Amino acid sequence: MSAPSEPGWIRFFPPAGWLGFYRREWFSSDAVAGVTLAAYAIPVSLAYAALAGLPPQIGVYGYMLGGIGYALLGSSRQLAIGPTSAISLMIAGTVGALAGGDAIRYAQIASLAAFAVAVLCFIAWLFKLSVLVRLVSDSILVGFKAGAGLTIIMSQLPSLLGVAGGGHNFFDRAIKLAGQLGTVNLLVLAVGAVALLLLLFGERLLPGKPVGITIVALAIGTATLLGLPALGVPVTGKIPEGLPALGIPTLGLLDFDDLFPLAAGCILLAYIEGVSAARSFAAKHGYPLDVRQEFLGLGAANLVVAFGHGYPVAGGLSQSAVNDSAGARTPLALVICSVTLGLCLLFFTGLLTNLPKAVLAAIVFAAVYKLVDVRALVRMWQVSRIDFYAATIALVSVLLLGILQGVLLASIASILLLLARASRPNIAFLGRLPGSGRYSDSSRHADVEPLIGAIAFRPEASLLYINAETILDTVLIALRRAPEIRLVVCDLSASPYIDLAGARMLHDLYDELAARKIMFSIVGAHAQLRDLLRAEGLAERTDSGQWLRSLDSVLGDEQAVTAQRTA
Repeated sequence: MSAPSEPGWIRFFPPAGWLGFYRREWFSSDAVAGVTLAAYAIPVSLAYAALAGLPPQIGVYGYMLGGIGYALLGSSRQLAIGPTSAISLMIAGTVGALAGGDAIRYAQIASLAAFAVAVLCFIAWLFKLSVLVRLVSDSILVGFKAGAGLTIIMSQLPSLLGVAGGGHNFFDRAIKLAGQLGTVNLLVLAVGAVALLLLLFGERLLPGKPVGITIVALAIGTATLLGLPALGVPVTGKIPEGLPALGIPTLGLLDFDDLFPLAAGCILLAYIEGVSAARSFAAKHGYPLDVRQEFLGLGAANLVVAFGHGYPVAGGLSQSAVNDSAGARTPLALVICSVTLGLCLLFFTGLLTNLPKAVLAAIVFAAVYKLVDVRALVRMWQVSRIDFYAATIALVSVLLLGILQGVLLASIASILLLLARASRPNIAFLGRLPGSGRYSDSSRHADVEPLIGAIAFRPEASLLYINAETILDTVLIALRRAPEIRLVVCDLSASPYIDLAGARMLHDLYDELAARKIMFSIVGAHAQLRDLLRAEGLAERTDSGQWLRSLDSVLGDEQAVTAQRTA
């Protein structure tokens, strides 16, 4: 696998790198991983396609074509690409309103969304926008995943209970489901419950094994032998045989204003989840991951899927874990998985006719319940309330507004949270550690010696327009509480950057202190800060020779001068 710093065209076409050192003994591991991943993908892709409101074979197309696209341009060796639960629910919640009840238009818009995701991925790669995705905090993701998990579970409960369901969001679905509990189909409930229990216990007792496909086979055999379809148990029905017909997505179906939010939400979810999973496997196996190249890998996967009339795909942690635990060494495992799925589409789709839909709902349930990470939410409440509130905003927005609006609102909330944190930096008022020339935050160390006739403060953040006023107000409040101050020292050693508003704040502080006949000094300024301070005229108002000095030396000079005056 080529490193991100590798020059030349190999950097943009990873197979040219990993094929160059491919070992013959790796093929058996990749082959086993590919077949195992296909066995995992069949039931999951059928379930996610149903969740998205699309024919079941569309989900298989996503795994088959997406894996080929990612293998060509992706930089991870273990990441597996296919439909995901969150994107499937986003498609179901958004495309239905855009399609107006037309099933053909529904499928066309879903494919067009995959094409739009591919275009946005290539644009993001071109302009190096991977940094923007990092603005979504981990706390926001925890809340979003919990909301998505609850929403998906609620959407699958009607299929598990054999009722009609309905509703537009989590709470609406819950109310409608509560009103239908008297009409629960006990046979459907029994089928779904047994499948769910087998899935949950199978994952614990047989980790890394194709538990899902085994349960699907058992469910089909049982439904066929007992005649469950005739007894009112809904099944998938006949799935068309053959490979997907390739073609250009139907362009012009939607205005840009309608398509962009859906594509943007999909790419945000896909990139964050995919890169998070890919990073964990890259660290585990000790190879570099090019996060910018991941835009190309994700874009290629969605482009191929769009031409195969599928819907947006992403790299997921669960399917990637299956791929990794089965022994995948390179993306060749994805190609083998695609070939296996192609053979299944050609020759074995008839076997899936009697697969109960309740089993598919159980597969979705088993795949997404871990998204509701209660332990992480409790830890946030105990450690950082602001992170807990951010996670709660994301969770509630998904439950109320749906996946698409929820992820966009969560992204905005993440940026606002970042700004809120930056606007209230910690400002350490320093005292001397006994018997030393070192200084520390007086509020954190009760044994520090207070400064006599001086205030020394250290903003523990960059000085920016969003926090400059807060810093100035905090210092002036401290000044009013401390009588007979002769010197105020600003320690910039913990401030990596300063903007014009920060420099203006220092000017305002100087003017306020000069009016009170109090000296003002700046120490610990780094190179970039010194350049801007000089450009803004602070060299003429403070002693620029002190900017590189230590706080102890400046305070020592002040004490010496005070002693001379007293003498």
